[in-house]
Amino acid sequence: MQAMRIRWQQTLVLCAWALLPLRAWCEDSGWSVGVYGGQYYDTEPAGFVNGRAGFQGQYLLALTASKTLWRSESLPMSVELDGILGQQWGQASLQEVGLVPVLSWRGFPWNNYLQTALRVGPLGLSYTSEVSPLERGTDGQGAQWLNFLVLELAFAPPQEKSWEVFMRLHHRCAIYDKLNNYGANGEDFFAIGYRLKF
Repeated sequence: MQAMRIRWQQTLVLCAWALLPLRAWCEDSGWSVGVYGGQYYDTEPAGFVNGRAGFQGQYLLALTASKTLWRSESLPMSVELDGILGQQWGQASLQEVGLVPVLSWRGFPWNNYLQTALRVGPLGLSYTSEVSPLERGTDGQGAQWLNFLVLELAFAPPQEKSWEVFMRLHHRCAIYDKLNNYGANGEDFFAIGYRLKF
């Protein structure tokens, strides 16, 4: 188990290092690319925020790309479209693709010391190559298509425009049984990542 944790952390570092050459041609086009890795936890995002999460042996490594669709001229706010391509392993091996519109807020009073962004995307789409055993209800049923929710905090040094590190809650769900009634929560991962903006 410890060897697997070290392996995915090393893979995350190597992927982030591979993105570094992109910095040479970074400009503010509204595009960004990144990589993140995380571990499954057994509660909804609200439970994680309240400290009620227990981690299990399922892992995620994902590439992410986003494009700014709209930026406010008067507020530190924007709307972005975020897409992911991920690989899960541990209790089950499967691939995931997702797309979610995200509201980004960057107006924090401490930004002169640590640039901070809060990104929230409550309604998106996620598809997995097969139904994860962690997403099956009591009758064994589950769905490959689910809602994709993202909750993220990103950080960068003051005045830095080209990169940031972030913590993300990556969540798949049936929106309280609105998409199906299999009775499964979906999957939740706490992830750490690195993003380049260009």
